[in-house]
Amino acid sequence: MSFEFPLPDVGEGLTEADIVSWKVAAGDTVTVNQILVEIETAKSLVELPSPQAGTVDALLVEEGQTIEVGTPIIRFGGADGDSGAEAAPASAGAASSSSGSASSGAASPEGSAPAEAAPVSADADGGATLVGYGAKATSSKRRPRKGGAVPAPASAAPAASAAPSAPASAPVPAAPNASTSPAPAAPDASAAPAHGAAAEAAAGSTASGTGKPLAKPPVRKLAKDLGVDLTQVVPTGPRGDVTRDDVHAAANSAPSTSAAANPAASLTAGATAPGAASASASGELEERIPFKGVTKMMAKAMVDSAFTMPHVTEFLDVDVTETMAMVRRLKSTKFLGEDVKVSPLLIVAKAVAWAAGRNPRINSCLDGDEIVVKKYVNLGIAAATPRGLIVPNIKNAQAMGLGELAQGIQDLTALARSGKTPPADQAGGTITITNVGVFGVDAGTPIINPGEAAILAFGQIRKKPWVVDDEIVPREITTLSVSADHRVVDGEIISKFLADVGRGLQDPTLLLA
Repeated sequence: MSFEFPLPDVGEGLTEADIVSWKVAAGDTVTVNQILVEIETAKSLVELPSPQAGTVDALLVEEGQTIEVGTPIIRFGGADGDSGAEAAPASAGAASSSSGSASSGAASPEGSAPAEAAPVSADADGGATLVGYGAKATSSKRRPRKGGAVPAPASAAPAASAAPSAPASAPVPAAPNASTSPAPAAPDASAAPAHGAAAEAAAGSTASGTGKPLAKPPVRKLAKDLGVDLTQVVPTGPRGDVTRDDVHAAANSAPSTSAAANPAASLTAGATAPGAASASASGELEERIPFKGVTKMMAKAMVDSAFTMPHVTEFLDVDVTETMAMVRRLKSTKFLGEDVKVSPLLIVAKAVAWAAGRNPRINSCLDGDEIVVKKYVNLGIAAATPRGLIVPNIKNAQAMGLGELAQGIQDLTALARSGKTPPADQAGGTITITNVGVFGVDAGTPIINPGEAAILAFGQIRKKPWVVDDEIVPREITTLSVSADHRVVDGEIISKFLADVGRGLQDPTLLLA
């Protein structure tokens, strides 16, 4: 029996994901918990294991597609790999009528459609599924292709199998601008099924009752920009929808096919060639990046934060000469470990955790009509990754020594760059650091991470003239800036917290107390 595995809710409360790469192909034999596919959610990359052993019958979605939770992504066949013939009928009467339908439709090209019985769900299959897997009661089902193979009740199988045989031999009228050249002779019988299949595919891309092709808004815009008529595009999407590749293929083949079918059309196209050329040139000067995944989620979080919390930002220049001397000593002595990376960010992180303990109100959040002051510091480190900005956090940073904190920052950064930071590491943060100094920036006005009350920006360290004991001497200086939620903390708390961070960086021995 066949089994379609739907995209599960991976425990993040998200509704969709992108298919990044398949780890199996049609015909492969897989075992339980073998990795099937790598998906990208709005938070991280996740590998999905197989919920059962069996043979892969078909991959139902392509790499790069964005699909909703509950959408079937892969179909497993039976033990012998034959998924179509093993489907169990609903009753004994249905079994006999279904077999009769399959035999009566065998001579017709469409006769194979009724034989592909409705796939058995995960629950009906009876096999054990992994925790969190299996179709939900409220999950949506795949939209069937119009004119394609539509699963039907077993009792209706005989009528369904007999109906397609009549129009199978009749050729479908060609569209006015069809790519095939007209021929006065009778149509070749061998070509009729292929032509009918293309017509069925085109019909499958049309929304029921509206006459519009099925396509996502970005695909429609691409077609409009390229001047492609979606009604003339043969869809290859898993649900009969037109994909970006379909539009590009139609755009690339349009000039030659239209010129062959209609010479007058080629003259008209030549008259508009300058406009088309300018559009092409404009396209080469622009790049369109999909607004989805981590980028879209972070954008929403920043909008929510900026227009919900009244931000106030304070700045402080700090002499970090002693901090830099400590960093150099720790690097040269390997005191924290051979493989532990020591950077100024380590001392800043220690200073923030220390200052948050001295000013606990800065380490709080607003929850309805209550301000929740947290006695622990889950220190967020804003990380710029190829997938976008994420903010994983180090749990209980206030209880860590320099060595443990350094290892935590190193592991967190490496995981973020790999794109595999788990959702748990991005949840529950209490205060955040953003290191803008690594980009050569002195300061900024950072936006607070939702669910927190403050964020500190750490600027670049530069040698500047500084007054020490009434003398101007070169010192290593940085600028700190703190943005805070003015609903939760006032200017006094913000100022004391920032001053304590600066004091800890100016004399890092205070952080070791």
